[in-house]
Amino acid sequence: MKAENFALEDYFERIGYRGTARADLATLTGLMRCQLFTVPFENLDVQAGRIVSLVPEEIVEKIVGRRRGGYCYEVNGLFCMALEALGIPYQFVAARPMFYPVRRPKTHMAIVVTLEGGQWLCDLGFGSYGIRAPMRLDRLDVEVRQDDDVFMLSRPDGREYLLQARVNGEWLRQFAFDLSPQEWIDFMPANYLNSTHPEAIFVQKLLVVRHAPDGRAILLGDTLKTVKAGEVRVESLAAEDLDAVLVDIFGLPGMDGVL
Repeated sequence: MKAENFALEDYFERIGYRGTARADLATLTGLMRCQLFTVPFENLDVQAGRIVSLVPEEIVEKIVGRRRGGYCYEVNGLFCMALEALGIPYQFVAARPMFYPVRRPKTHMAIVVTLEGGQWLCDLGFGSYGIRAPMRLDRLDVEVRQDDDVFMLSRPDGREYLLQARVNGEWLRQFAFDLSPQEWIDFMPANYLNSTHPEAIFVQKLLVVRHAPDGRAILLGDTLKTVKAGEVRVESLAAEDLDAVLVDIFGLPGMDGVL
């Protein structure tokens, strides 16, 4: 995954990364967490009536240059540009969201990294209950705590991996994937669906998520949910307050800045 305008120094500045830059697990983990905590998951372009661009240079310009966020293809694509620059082997995988009441297509992009004798699931773009650090694929049916969240990988059918998150004491299925390698172009149809289909959540509602070491802030439509150190606060926003929330809590331009 390459872009002519991608520079590691600019990327590091954007995500606030000040650690070492080597092809090792410590760097992988540090980059993932820094990006997760500084680059919001957001669908402002879709809400403005645009099809999200998957041109690599436009992703760099949007997230690094204009300090925006993005959804899975954009934020994971940017992350893979850094992996490529550091010489860290990776592959894209197509994942099926599993929290819907009916079976859905494999519209989610995730990343599998091969490093230090193992394979690691990385994902910076699954929204509310996405993982917060790399997860080793051979650690199956084991609870993995990441900050205040708990995740588990399993292979119930012996083929696909299933990621679950423990939410309010219950294990909730997040997404499933196998290791069939995907190319960047393979996600073009799913991106078009997520940008345009009337049943896609990104078309239906504004969705913005900003992670932090002690929790997350989630904006869904006009409802702001803040999770901090296990405590949850939910509030409804008036239309005139939306732009201020986007700026102050999520570090994004208001909708007027996107339109």
